Amino acid sequence: MSKVYKKTSGNGHIALYLGKRDFVDHVDSVDIVDGVLKVDPAGLDGKKVFVYLACAFRYGSEDLDVIGLSFRRDIWIKRIQVYPPTGETAAQTPMQECLMKKVGEQGCPFSFQMPTDLPCSVSLQPGPNDTGKACGVDFEVKGYLANVADPPDEPHKKDTCRLMIRKIQFAPANNKPGPKAEISRQFMMSDKPVNLEASLEKEIYYHGDPITVKVKIHNETNKVVKKIQLSVEQLTNVVLYSSDTYTKAICTEEFGETIEANATLEKSFQITPLLANSPEKRGISVDGRLKDGDTNLASTTLSQGEKEMLGIIVGYKVKVNLMVSGGGLLGGLTGSDVTVELPLTLMSPKPAEVILE
Repeated sequence: MSKVYKKTSGNGHIALYLGKRDFVDHVDSVDIVDGVLKVDPAGLDGKKVFVYLACAFRYGSEDLDVIGLSFRRDIWIKRIQVYPPTGETAAQTPMQECLMKKVGEQGCPFSFQMPTDLPCSVSLQPGPNDTGKACGVDFEVKGYLANVADPPDEPHKKDTCRLMIRKIQFAPANNKPGPKAEISRQFMMSDKPVNLEASLEKEIYYHGDPITVKVKIHNETNKVVKKIQLSVEQLTNVVLYSSDTYTKAICTEEFGETIEANATLEKSFQITPLLANSPEKRGISVDGRLKDGDTNLASTTLSQGEKEMLGIIVGYKVKVNLMVSGGGLLGGLTGSDVTVELPLTLMSPKPAEVILE
């Protein structure tokens, strides 16, 4: 193995080993979270050793957890006892076999199977003056010493070791044709409409790739289409105690093409949504990160649709807007906009498979 992730407890009696920290949600199944906990029985002082995997929504920094008010809500949690052994033994995964070679006889393998209705790792981008850990969905593997699996009080930090992991989705291999939408809009003082049709070349786009939008306009009115505006909006649905949806324009571009009365236009335009270019970064959903490194806009959440997901669900849409000017004596009073929306799937491609050594 090229890299092993390790975290040791403050007292040195347990150590957590993982071979990877990214686990893929394939929509109909999720990668098994498999690792090894190294246990020194001599330092347990009669306590047992447990490990848990938790998916939680964090409202803010741990520094704000005061007077018993928690700023973290567990969405899903599972605990297992690894020492003393409970008698339940499962076949080791290839990852665990590699880890056991490094850890030795004191290694205790463990594995978790996440359900398919958990959200992916997503953070809400903090503002320039925000401090502490960002709000969002995170996943944590933690080993700890305790007398019972779910102790009434949080185990002391010296008795714990933890590693953050990510649950991620990649774009499906089969990319389908993109969506198409059309509208006919009539105006005051005009008996014929403006016809707008827009379409995307494909269903799925990768982060950082330009999005080509094909636009067809047939202006049958006596008015002038003065401008074409393209924008990409991110829809973040935060589902916890209630459901709140936040819409943010992450990319907007205007094109100066004019379509005179009784004229047509058929043209393709490109727009590239990037986190770096977003006009307002605070509150934008980004893919979860394990360290303070670069990230990208959050990927579209793919779901089977059978159960309601808790946490953060992300979607996108492309908006095509025509700015139509009024003509005649009434001028701008008879002008308006013509708008269509297209659903957009924005994701990362699946990387090449890693072969264990």
